[in-house]
Amino acid sequence: MGNVGIDVSKHHLDVAIRPAAERFRVENSEAGLTELLKRLKKVKCHRIVVEPSGGYELQLVRSLAQAKLPAVVINARQIRQFAQATGRLAKTDNIDADVLAHFAEAIEPEIRPLPDDSHRELEALVTRRRQLVDMRGDEQKRRQTAPKAVRPNIEQVIEFLSQQIDDLDDDLKKLIRATPLWREADDLLQSVPGVGPVLSATLTAFLPELGQLSRKQIAALVGVAPLNNDSGQKSGKRSTWGGRAPVRAVLYMAAQTASRYNAPLAAFYQRLLSKGKAPKLALVAVMRKLLTVLNAIARTKQTWTAPLPA
Repeated sequence: MGNVGIDVSKHHLDVAIRPAAERFRVENSEAGLTELLKRLKKVKCHRIVVEPSGGYELQLVRSLAQAKLPAVVINARQIRQFAQATGRLAKTDNIDADVLAHFAEAIEPEIRPLPDDSHRELEALVTRRRQLVDMRGDEQKRRQTAPKAVRPNIEQVIEFLSQQIDDLDDDLKKLIRATPLWREADDLLQSVPGVGPVLSATLTAFLPELGQLSRKQIAALVGVAPLNNDSGQKSGKRSTWGGRAPVRAVLYMAAQTASRYNAPLAAFYQRLLSKGKAPKLALVAVMRKLLTVLNAIARTKQTWTAPLPA
């Protein structure tokens, strides 16, 4: 069995197979994908590793999923760190494909089910909403210092973006409510004070592992688990990093609300502050506690009840 790395560009797919040291290129088109699938089925793939490429990988991932091939999409940062660790500092399409295949062989990343069309639509809607919110935030900052002559135009853009966000919220609600499994998860998650439709949709889109992992695993996956920084006699500050940024960003906003209006989490937050914790550190702890609660609710299929679920 072979491990395959596929480097994706707008026009081509560069493929490397280990341990056979085979390389070939096909077009990133319907005809090229058909040829690729035929060749991969003959290889008897153990793993196929792809990294995100600005959306040019979507049709490839969809085709691999439909062909039931063992593909996994890996964060680009992980691949670059692996390349640096193995001394592969140069960067070409062929080298990148080799690095991906080597990563598949050496690391053996866990293969999870690839998203279907409905899930990809949900991901796209949630991503587009976040982009619009960021654009509106930029315009709101410009308005504060803009000359009077351009303020009316900025106001119009903000109003337009707000309407687009509202329209996307309606689309997200319809999509989630039309899918029984998502509708059940949405009802469960939004039963927690501080959790609204945006966090619920984001978790559904970008954290399908919710309820399937332990609290430590889910915290590490999202990037809210404090990581040690110790060496020899040195005991450094623990910090959080990595993880799934879209989930973490929305979880941060939800934790701010929960730290005020969710009684157990608000008490937890105030207790940390009373012990001298910095407000931001205390809020990160609330994020992790809230995520733990949501993970337990998704696993047990029971709505929120205070005190916090174990």
